[in-house]
Amino acid sequence: MSSQKRLEKSILSRRQLLQWGLLAGAGAAGSSIVANRLLGARGQSSVMIPPVPASPSDRSGMNPMSMLRDFDYGTVTQENGRTVREFRVEAQTSTIQLDNAHSFITWNLNGRVPGPTFRATEGDRIRVVFYNRAGHSHSLHFHGEHPADMDGIKPVKNGSVMIYEFDAKPFGVHLYHCHVAPVTRHIGKGLYGMFIIDPPQPRPPADEMVLIMAGYDVNDDQKNELYAFNGLPHYYMKNPIAIQQDQLIRLYVLNVIEFDPVATFHLHANMFRVNQTGRSLEPGYETDVITMGTAERHILEFSYHNPGKFMFHPHQDTIAEAGCMGFFDVIGSKT
Repeated sequence: MSSQKRLEKSILSRRQLLQWGLLAGAGAAGSSIVANRLLGARGQSSVMIPPVPASPSDRSGMNPMSMLRDFDYGTVTQENGRTVREFRVEAQTSTIQLDNAHSFITWNLNGRVPGPTFRATEGDRIRVVFYNRAGHSHSLHFHGEHPADMDGIKPVKNGSVMIYEFDAKPFGVHLYHCHVAPVTRHIGKGLYGMFIIDPPQPRPPADEMVLIMAGYDVNDDQKNELYAFNGLPHYYMKNPIAIQQDQLIRLYVLNVIEFDPVATFHLHANMFRVNQTGRSLEPGYETDVITMGTAERHILEFSYHNPGKFMFHPHQDTIAEAGCMGFFDVIGSKT
């Protein structure tokens, strides 16, 4: 028996197929989110985050406001003196409502687009148990370093389980996505997410958020008709993101827009410091607009010193006006 099959048998029998019903249980999911936020908040006592107002979900239950600061740190155990983070993801097929005129059948992970934001520290052992229930063959390909047999280019058949295991390295902002051909279609249908590997030396405390730019080809003409940050077009225009005046914001930005060769990210009335791919401990330069090719990602850091609503969007107006636009609502400090 191969080492991979022994590993699968051991984990699946030990966890009773990892109790897949938990993935669909609202109570378990809620507990997981709370636990992740508590884990992510350790050492962040100086960070001020305004109360997050109630915000609408679409009919499938997707809520981009909750995705902003939702980091999945996995189930943490110690094995042979090493920290192991085990993540459980299920490929599904479900319909989301993009706007009043367009519903869209997604291939997704755990019922959300984008998928969970996995987070670890460099040197952790990563174990991703991927269960495919989406009706098609899919896979998970992680950017970063790993062995060839963990590269995620082999299709995982519907109803099958694949366990990806590797060391978290190098630190930085990475992504993962399905790598089954045609890859553009599988990513465009929603099978993608962010994978953050923190450096051993923690970055300074900040209000940390994830923004993932993506496009939707709603009529299969290999062109995007709608665009979105974190899954739903126009969401952050209708539901501005509350941030605290003078608070350091650390924005993890990823471009997974297919069909369009590049997209930019522009911040109104401010500058941001750019840490390319998150591969250094300090930002490298400052600007108010950055150009990103598909799969490119960066850490952007900034603070707003004036209260009010300030726009962010790609500087390609066609992309912005078709859904990829939003506001930061800067809440003034009390005097």
